[in-house]
Amino acid sequence: MDLQRRQRFFQLLTERVVVGDGAMGTLLYSRGIAPDTPCERLNLIDPDLIYLIHREYVEAGAQLIETNTFRANALCLSTLGLAGETRRINREGARLARKAAGEEAFVAGSVGPLPRAATEAGVLVSARREEIFREQMEALIEGGVDLILLETFASLEELEIAVGAGVSLNVPLIAQMAFFEGGTTREGFTAESAARRLDRSGIAVLGANCGSGPHGMLGVVKSLSAATDLPLSIFPNSGFPQRLEGRSVYLASPEYFAARGRELAENGASLVGGCCGTTPEHIRALAAAVDGLKPALRYPARRLVIVSRPPEGLKKTVEATFLDDWGRRPVVTVELDPPRGLDPARVMNAARLLAAKGVAAINLAENPLARIRMGNIALGSRIQEETGIPVIIHVTGRDRNLIGLHSEMMGAWLLGIRNVLAVTGDPTSMGGEAGASDVFDVTSLGLLRLLSSLNEGRTFFGAELQGRTRFTLGAALNPNLADLDDQWRRLEKKIEAGASFVQTQPVFCEKVLDRLLKRARSLKVPLLLGIMPLVGERNAEFLHNEVPGITIPDPVRERLKGKSGEEGVREGLAVARELIDAARGRAGGFYLIPPFGRVEPALELIDHIRSVAAG
Repeated sequence: MDLQRRQRFFQLLTERVVVGDGAMGTLLYSRGIAPDTPCERLNLIDPDLIYLIHREYVEAGAQLIETNTFRANALCLSTLGLAGETRRINREGARLARKAAGEEAFVAGSVGPLPRAATEAGVLVSARREEIFREQMEALIEGGVDLILLETFASLEELEIAVGAGVSLNVPLIAQMAFFEGGTTREGFTAESAARRLDRSGIAVLGANCGSGPHGMLGVVKSLSAATDLPLSIFPNSGFPQRLEGRSVYLASPEYFAARGRELAENGASLVGGCCGTTPEHIRALAAAVDGLKPALRYPARRLVIVSRPPEGLKKTVEATFLDDWGRRPVVTVELDPPRGLDPARVMNAARLLAAKGVAAINLAENPLARIRMGNIALGSRIQEETGIPVIIHVTGRDRNLIGLHSEMMGAWLLGIRNVLAVTGDPTSMGGEAGASDVFDVTSLGLLRLLSSLNEGRTFFGAELQGRTRFTLGAALNPNLADLDDQWRRLEKKIEAGASFVQTQPVFCEKVLDRLLKRARSLKVPLLLGIMPLVGERNAEFLHNEVPGITIPDPVRERLKGKSGEEGVREGLAVARELIDAARGRAGGFYLIPPFGRVEPALELIDHIRSVAAG
């Protein structure tokens, strides 16, 4: 290991924001490598391809590139019958990166966590785990890396073991954890608490990667900045993935990624790169965005704590169906987010405001974006008891097998739930809840058939029940896709399977709205038009770039450019009102989706919908 090169790298970190590389797997899969191919083995069987990808990142402006060795420890490789090749795979990975970097860039030896199943089974003591990490790092050092990058660690304990191995080898270490929902690790450690544990561990740089897109990483870098004086590294994903033709596709544009990357640097990150979904185009845009930028002065993060009042409510009778007024006046439903913790006070207060406004129903999503929230069945039952407003629970096929789905839906009926929107659900890989897995015994179509069976007094498998449910069943529709024909064919099948109403993804474009409403004339069931009042530029860019199923047209994004706070809310409401005006006389109902659980924009839009109808 070249001591002078090492010193140059850390000197550079004090002088300017350093740009890291992007994803390796994303590029390999895009070039025909099968998703089940062990990427690290390509160091031996297709070294030219690995070298070429490294070169592309260097030419795009990356000043630090990572070796293709993330899973190249003996334990991971043993599952592929390659444990005997551990040192060779790591040495070759380091050699290829070193050759591609030349004098233009530095090389970090990539070291990832051990297989979770093996470590959680308790069969590996700490000493054995440290030995496995040390073997991999030794081979990377032999291959010529400048430092070691410990990345995507979800367990703080395991990261500390890996750090111990690196410190014993006297190698500079960058330690990066994966922070998920709410800025915490899989074990519940906050960014601040993790930083305090690692601050004096011997690492040279502390940071985060994977877990979320650049929007979610902003809070992480602020928290880390408040807890440690160490240089910080941030390597976010390119937003959330969308499943297309069996693969995860990341939608964030290079321009969006670069703008958010500069913001990460301005809030404390000295080293910024990319993780899943990023490409040389993202890194090229990032390098241009931070060119000449010096590391930010660090400052303590401020926290705002909101203490909600306990719920106060009277039990009321729940209406039989929220569609009773269809055709007489616009039917309006509003979505609320179940809380991420155990306190439902905020959502209950919002529900009371909506009840006072006379909404037809309240929607409750089920763990949207595959992130953990309070169960919507119990919460929905509480809302109905205290407000008298019907609740539409969203139910996914992701989280339960067929047995669990039967049980949950029968229990929901017992608790007074009468309206269900059947959705497939976002894959768990989107939410970053490490160790969670998809079930998907049924998609939304199969779920509708199951619920229809319960309405007929039998199970999905044909067994008779003592009684029957009478759920009002709904289906979702995404009108933003270019090929609406395929969406419509699926919708027709959902209606055949029992759906008696439709709610759409949010619409932001009058052209899409016109196309949808013309097509909806032939529908035999009510369609509620999805409207999401945006609250500023950051909100619009995040939704457009990182959330699957949402497309915001350029003119709307341009209107929100530079707007935030009250100005952003006003402009977002103006866009929403224009869409409501354009739907006048053609849409019989609306599905309002206020972002961040902010119910106030929805209350304003309800008044506007009624004034338009009256006018």
